[in-house]
Amino acid sequence: MAEFVIKLADERGRVQQQVQSAATAEELHHRFTQAGYYVYSVKPRGLTGSRRKAKLETFIIFNQQFLTLIRAGLPILGSLEMLAKSQKNPAFSSQLQNVAARVRTGESISAAFEAQGGFPVIYTTTLLAGERSGNLEEVLGRFLSFQRISLTFTKKLKASLIYPALLITLVFGLFIFLITFVVPRFATLYDQLGTKLPGLTLALLALGNGAQHYFLYVAPVVLLIAFLVYRWSRTEAGADRIDAIRIKMPVFGMIWLKYQVALFSRTLSTLLAGGLPLVPSLETAARSIASKRIAKAVFSSVSSVREGKGLSASLAGTKVFPALSVEMIEVGESTGALPQMLNSVAEFFEEDVQTALTASLALIEPAILIVMGVVVVVILIALYLPIFSLGNANNFQH
Repeated sequence: MAEFVIKLADERGRVQQQVQSAATAEELHHRFTQAGYYVYSVKPRGLTGSRRKAKLETFIIFNQQFLTLIRAGLPILGSLEMLAKSQKNPAFSSQLQNVAARVRTGESISAAFEAQGGFPVIYTTTLLAGERSGNLEEVLGRFLSFQRISLTFTKKLKASLIYPALLITLVFGLFIFLITFVVPRFATLYDQLGTKLPGLTLALLALGNGAQHYFLYVAPVVLLIAFLVYRWSRTEAGADRIDAIRIKMPVFGMIWLKYQVALFSRTLSTLLAGGLPLVPSLETAARSIASKRIAKAVFSSVSSVREGKGLSASLAGTKVFPALSVEMIEVGESTGALPQMLNSVAEFFEEDVQTALTASLALIEPAILIVMGVVVVVILIALYLPIFSLGNANNFQH
């Protein structure tokens, strides 16, 4: 027997929530329906309020298999139950079993997935559009195409950032090694020699001694500050502020902005092509992007669209979207091919982001190497300068 949280209303309309035991959600739903109650929902107790996110690649594979089974003529419920049993990830399998249990009790597939809390908003909205239009196969196929393109583009971006990140890590690692390990060894040597040290060497030795003695105190403080900043970034105000700083950064701010506009355009295109009206599509697309500034701009444009204003004019009024994207959307509106034009906007900005990022990293990589070289040279000069001075003094005496 499993425990379920059941939300229901009695004959007087009073809504209540109870924890009940039953073999299945369907059995519990039937029991209370027969007793004269109106059942809103039945959720397994362990999954209530869950926010577990499925791994993107696993999720895409599941949807590809799901679409294949539906196209082969299998019922939705049977397909869900079959795929839930074949999942290797226990958490994802549990979520799919819960979805199947909800569908079995008559709940729509979009509502069943939305109740899990760990699936993308665009996915549940796409399923809803497919249910309303009666063309779930086509809508699901379009969503899969969108996810494959987005995943491929994201992987390319991450791959291009690996080498610079590795170089920066090496620079910090080398600097910490020299300051905490090499410099204190030279400090001991110079104490034994008792010679007068140049100012550069004294400054470096002071830095090395400070790092060695205070590292255990500084490291926890730095980690605590990083943790607090991370927690603050998860709040609405923090995320908005960090996104504003990110957008204002030279070079990379524009790259980030264009990347988010590309993601928004592709998401909106997918939803519109699936048959969803413009306003709910805009709201869903806004919730699907990471940039808080762009999301707020889209939400602010929704009221203008509701009043009958064009999408391009509404987005232009936010003064956040690049002028070129607004112009392209305006052409799409005037020709009646908005979803196709939004796809073109996404493709253009994705290519622009890739080109700009490649060019920027091509300049940054040598800059990192130069900085690393300068740091090492300065440290070596500071450490060996007293030895050279001592050698010159001995030669002068002879």
